[in-house]
Amino acid sequence: MYRIEDLAVTLSQYLPYEQVSTIKRAYYYAEQAHDGQRRKSGEPYVIHPLAVAQILADLRMDCDGLTAALLHDVIEDTGISREALTEQFGESVASLVDGVSKLTHLEFNNQVEKQAHNFQKMAMAMAEDIRVILVKLADRLHNMRTLDSMPAHKKRRIAKETLDIYAPIANRLGMYNFRVDLESLAFDAYYPMRSRMLQRAIHKRYGQRAQDKETLEQYIHGELAADYIEASISVREKHIYSIYQKMQKKRRSLGEIMDVLGVRIVTDKSDNCYRILGIVHSLFKPVEGRFKDYIAVPKSNGYQSLHTTVVANGLPMEVQIRTTEMEMVASNGIAAHWAYKASNPQANVSFSHDRAMKWAQGLIEIQQKAGNAVDFVDNVKNDLFPGEVYVFTPKGEIVELPTGATPVDFAYGVHTEIGNNCISCRINRRLAPLSTQLESGQTVEIITAKNAQPNVAWLSFAITGKARTNIRHYLKDKQTENAIAVGRRLLTRSLNAFKTNIDDLVDEQINQVLEFYQLSSLDELLESIGKGRHVGYLVARQLFPNFNEEELITPTSFKLNGSEGMLVSYAKCCSPIPGDPIAGYVQVDKGIVIHHLNCPNIQDHLENPERYIRMSWGKEIEEDLNISLIVSFHNERGAVSKIASSIGDTDYQVSNIVIIERGRISRLRLNITVSSRIGLADVMRRIKSVRCVDKVIRETIIAK
Repeated sequence: MYRIEDLAVTLSQYLPYEQVSTIKRAYYYAEQAHDGQRRKSGEPYVIHPLAVAQILADLRMDCDGLTAALLHDVIEDTGISREALTEQFGESVASLVDGVSKLTHLEFNNQVEKQAHNFQKMAMAMAEDIRVILVKLADRLHNMRTLDSMPAHKKRRIAKETLDIYAPIANRLGMYNFRVDLESLAFDAYYPMRSRMLQRAIHKRYGQRAQDKETLEQYIHGELAADYIEASISVREKHIYSIYQKMQKKRRSLGEIMDVLGVRIVTDKSDNCYRILGIVHSLFKPVEGRFKDYIAVPKSNGYQSLHTTVVANGLPMEVQIRTTEMEMVASNGIAAHWAYKASNPQANVSFSHDRAMKWAQGLIEIQQKAGNAVDFVDNVKNDLFPGEVYVFTPKGEIVELPTGATPVDFAYGVHTEIGNNCISCRINRRLAPLSTQLESGQTVEIITAKNAQPNVAWLSFAITGKARTNIRHYLKDKQTENAIAVGRRLLTRSLNAFKTNIDDLVDEQINQVLEFYQLSSLDELLESIGKGRHVGYLVARQLFPNFNEEELITPTSFKLNGSEGMLVSYAKCCSPIPGDPIAGYVQVDKGIVIHHLNCPNIQDHLENPERYIRMSWGKEIEEDLNISLIVSFHNERGAVSKIASSIGDTDYQVSNIVIIERGRISRLRLNITVSSRIGLADVMRRIKSVRCVDKVIRETIIAK
C-alpha cells in the first residue's frame, strides 16, 4: 500500500522542505477531491495518483511534475476546474494536469477517433512541456501493474494501446526501464498464452545457468581488474517481449536469437569503454558484423553504448559497454535529466533531453499539417520505429532516420522546402531513385529545382511523419487550388449559356447561392464545382432562376490544357489519348473523368446530362498516357524480341508485354506510354513493319 509518508521520505532526499510541503498539500487536495471514489480493485482512488508520484519520485522528478502527478485526474474525474488548480498551485502545474487529462467533454464517432484526439492533445502539451509525457507514462505504468481488476476486453484494448503508442514513446525518449516494464506487462495481458510458453522455453534453455552467469561475471571482472579497470558487471536475459519481436520479425526460433543472454559492463570513463571492448574480444570470439558504436554516433533518443556479440560457453551473448552517465541515460532517458541534476547539479546530461524536446516540438509541425487527429497519430506512429539508419549530408553532418527511410524522408528531414523542391538524388555520388531505401554510412545529396513539387507517388515509399504530412499537406493545397481553377472554368462555361460570366455576377446573386448550398465563400463554391460535388450548370441555373430556357445557347466545349492536375483523370476502360474524340463526366470528389466519345460507358453518363461535358484537347496538351496494343504475329523464334526491339530506340516507354494467346498465329498485349495519336500511329507503323507481325490494333472497349 502506498503512503504519503513514504513518498515524503523519498522526496526529502533531494528536494527542499518547502517543496516537499507543497507536494504533500497537493496529495491532501487530491484526496479530498477524489473522496468517495474507488478503483476497480476496490481501493481508494487517491492510491493511484500517489503511486504515479512515487514512480516519478524514484526518477527524481521536480516539484511541479510531482504536484501534477498527484493531481493528474482531478480535472477529468472531479468537479474541480483548471482555474481552481491555477489559483491553488500555479499555472505551470495546471498546464501539466490539463495536458495529461483526456478530452471528456467531446463526442467522437468511435473509439479510434477518441483515442486519436486524446493522444493529439497530449502530444501538443508534451511539445510545450516534456513532463506531460513523463506523468502520462507513469500513469500508464501503474494502470498496467493493476490491470488484472479490469474486464478482459478492456485489458486487451489497453494492452494493445500500450504496445502501439506508449511503449514506443518511452523507447523514443530513451526510457529503457519504462519501455521494458510496459512491454512485458502489455505482452502478458494481450498474449497471455504466448507469454507463458515463451517464458517457460527461456527458463528451460537458460534458467538453470545461474552458477555459470556468476562465474562469467567473476571471470570478466578479474580480467578487467588485471588491467586496472574499475567496472560493474551484470549478466542478464533480454526481456521477453523483445525476444518475441525478434522471433516474429526475423522468423527465427529461440535458439537462433543471438542476444537472449547479455552482459552489461559499466565503467567510469568513455575511453575505458574501448579498452574493455578489446579485452572482451580477446576473451571471447566475436560474431562478425555484430559490433555497433553508439558512443561515437548516439541513437536519436540520446542512447550511447558499445555493442558487440560474442560466443561464450557455446552460447551467443550480447555485451554492452558504457559509462555510469550513459547507463543512467540508457535506463531513464529524458528522465535522467532530472535524476542526474538532483544528485549532481553540475552534471551535463542535457543531450537526450534536447533531442527529446526537438522530437516533441517536431510534432507541432506534423499536427499543423495533418488532416485530422487519426492522420496525426498514424504519422507519429511512423516516427516511433525503433530501428534507425545514420546517413551523411555532403558536408559530413549526420542525419538520423528510421529503418526503411528513403531520400525523400532525408530531404524533408533536412528542411521542408528541400523536400518540396526535390527532383532527384545522389547516393555516394551516384544518381539513384528517390524510392531507394537508405543504409547507414551512405552520403546523400538532394537535387532540387525551383518549380518542382511533391509527387503523390512519394506517399508509397516515404515513411517519416514529417515527410508524409508535408506531402499530403502540399497535395491537398494543390488539389484545392486546381479545383478552384477547374470550378471557375466549368462555371464560366455554364454561364456562357446564360450570356454572362462570373465577373458580371452581383453580390446579391452570389450570396443567395452560397446560402442555398450552405457555403461560406465563392472560392468554396468553385472548389466544390471543381471536385464534382456541385454541377456547374445547376449552379448557373440557381443564379438565374427566371432565365428563359428558349434563350439558352449551347455551351462551348471544355478544353483540356494539362494544368488541371489531379482534378482530371482518364478512364481506363477506353484509355483516350490526345487527338481522340472525347467527353467528360463530372464525378463527385474526382473532378472530370475523360472517356473516348464512343466508349459504351459514356452512354450511362448521358442519363445525367447535367454532369456530361463536351470536351476537346487544347493545342498545348502534352499528357503521357498509357494504352494497350494487341499484336497478332506468326509464332516464330525471336518474334517477341523483334516486336519489342522495333520501338526500343524511340522515346516511347514499354511498361509490360504479356502473351495472351499461343498458336500458329499468337497474340500479345503491349502496354505503352504515348502522348498523342501521332505518336500512337508511329508506334503501330513500326510494329507493323516487323516481318512476322500480322495485325496491330488498339485495345479498348470500342475495339472489343
